[in-house]
Amino acid sequence: MVAIACLGWGSLIWDPDGLPVGEWHKDGPELPLEFARLSSRGRVTLVLMPDGPRVPVLWTLLDVASLEDGEAALRKREGTKPDWIGRWPSVRDDRYACDIGKWATAKRLDGVVWTGLPPKWGDENGRIPTKDEVLDYLSALPSEAASEPLKYIRNAPLQIQTPYRAALAKLVGA
Repeated sequence: MVAIACLGWGSLIWDPDGLPVGEWHKDGPELPLEFARLSSRGRVTLVLMPDGPRVPVLWTLLDVASLEDGEAALRKREGTKPDWIGRWPSVRDDRYACDIGKWATAKRLDGVVWTGLPPKWGDENGRIPTKDEVLDYLSALPSEAASEPLKYIRNAPLQIQTPYRAALAKLVGA
């Protein structure tokens, strides 16, 4: 039996949506994250940031037969292209694979997958919004459109403390 883990820091935790996950553990590797992607349903989601603050992410074992199966399952759940799913051991140069690999080796895991979506603001992949842009966007949403975006922020694991998080928590009353 192989031990394939999935890392999570956002909606995977409370809404795996068919991803074959087990119990989530809080002692994952420390990775740089921020609320920096304007995603579907108007949500501002957590993504890996090259220079973001490092916070411990969550992890779970996947009920899959191989690393490739874990990668495919996560890609299906995320509805994204293969380049935006990270994996260790890595078949391509990935800036996070080395740190994740050290953590995974200590945990005696055979492989790890994670969502590697870039920051995005408006229609521009790679653009990092400022904290004020995120706050202004969320504050301007009409109440009927704000439900999903605010739910994402409220449900994000408390251990994911980023520079934007405190201001967002005040906005959503969390």
